[in-house]
Amino acid sequence: MREPRLYTTSADYAYQELRHRIITKQLKPGQRLPEVNIAVQMGVSRTPVREALRRLASEGLVIIIPNSGARLAAPTAREIEDTFLVREQLECLAIRLAAERIGDRHLRRLEEALVEEARAIEERDLETYLEVNEAFHKAVADASGNRVLAEYVENILARTNAYVVFYDPFYQNETTPTVDSHKEILVALRAHDSEKSVKLMKRHLKESISGLSRIVKD
Repeated sequence: MREPRLYTTSADYAYQELRHRIITKQLKPGQRLPEVNIAVQMGVSRTPVREALRRLASEGLVIIIPNSGARLAAPTAREIEDTFLVREQLECLAIRLAAERIGDRHLRRLEEALVEEARAIEERDLETYLEVNEAFHKAVADASGNRVLAEYVENILARTNAYVVFYDPFYQNETTPTVDSHKEILVALRAHDSEKSVKLMKRHLKESISGLSRIVKD
């Protein structure tokens, strides 16, 4: 059951509601998203809907076409592969730095994310799973001590999460993800083992892209 949320603005409400519909696959890749219809459905004006669509576009979930309107993105296998290539370079750099500098505060953040991630998988809650999975990777990037790098990682995480939303068969029993890769990464970071941390991160991301690309091509 979806937990009730508190919204600070109409735009925040529209964003969260649209994002929920996308993640739960109530909306399909390539589907048109007319502002007027959405505004009427949600009981808000077009302005917060427009703001919500722009925010979703920045995350790679929506494409806004001038003089045509917005539609849900439909990324190709090539786009997914190109994006994960960039993510791999950014996250391998981040984890190399993090392994050298990580302290108790960031290690606790990673441990907490693992607990929440395992719970989300058990409850088959894709929305929460994406949030805590992203929190794990952001904590690694933050631990690098490089603020600019952390911002780039945060941006690329939002984009690759969009691909998981569209194509990962999260709700099929035989494809249920696990926290094993993240556990191994945490152990390597706790040991301040830079080389192993990078190796594990690279393997983790290659497994992710392999599964997604295969689904899109099929």
